[in-house]
Amino acid sequence: MKFKHILSGLLLFVTFTANAQNTQLWNNKQCAVVLTYDDAIDIDLDNVLPALDSMNFKGTFYLIGSSPVVNNRIEEWRKAAAHGHELGNHTLYHPCDGSLPGRAFVTPATDLSKYTVARAVSEARINNTLLKAIDGKGKRTFAYPCGDTKIGDTLFYNYLKSDFAGARGVTPGLKSVNQVDLDNINCYGINGENADYMISLVKKAMETHTLLVFLFHGVGGGHPLNVGLGDHSKLLHFLKSNQKSIWVTTMVDASTYIKAHQTADQSK
Repeated sequence: MKFKHILSGLLLFVTFTANAQNTQLWNNKQCAVVLTYDDAIDIDLDNVLPALDSMNFKGTFYLIGSSPVVNNRIEEWRKAAAHGHELGNHTLYHPCDGSLPGRAFVTPATDLSKYTVARAVSEARINNTLLKAIDGKGKRTFAYPCGDTKIGDTLFYNYLKSDFAGARGVTPGLKSVNQVDLDNINCYGINGENADYMISLVKKAMETHTLLVFLFHGVGGGHPLNVGLGDHSKLLHFLKSNQKSIWVTTMVDASTYIKAHQTADQSK
């Protein structure tokens, strides 16, 4: 009987210790949430940045180098970066695999299936040069246009690993620090879902002590893939009211943190 009490006490201690460690994993928070915004559109500067700044949150904006919104509003992007937002790399021309179903929007000039690996790598690096000219930073993350990772059978990002802290994909999933694949980071694309849905994902991440990445395009308009301005605001307010438990950060800072943690674990 005494042995059972001791065993139960040990199990409770181990469980408590494990739970305590889990809640400490994400920069001393229960989970990490990254807000990402794709394609370099006017809405990013007009709607999203003011909303994030009002909450003192930092977001990741994946810029297409050839976007006129980059060219026409460089000083605003530079100011955003100076305030701590990440300008991520979404390639120079946003090439997608036009050979896949539902890709009628892909033009011959931006058909990834017609690219060579060398061209894809070169254009990503050119976009890095452009972004560095805007923000002066040498470290950032990559986002696969349309989530396409291959040219033929080749994973083209394999040739870019040294250029980036990580690469965001489009496949949904919540992963622990050790489970995150920095070459294809999971995320939840939002298109028409309401605040309740997004907040439920945050609650799940808090419960499971995982990384949650949101992928937005339009916020209150500006893109066929859209989330309501009010729903986006409700999400931000929920994050703000729970900021003691949630680490809201950029993709580059999350990736750097994950890499350090995974490297430390591998060296043990």
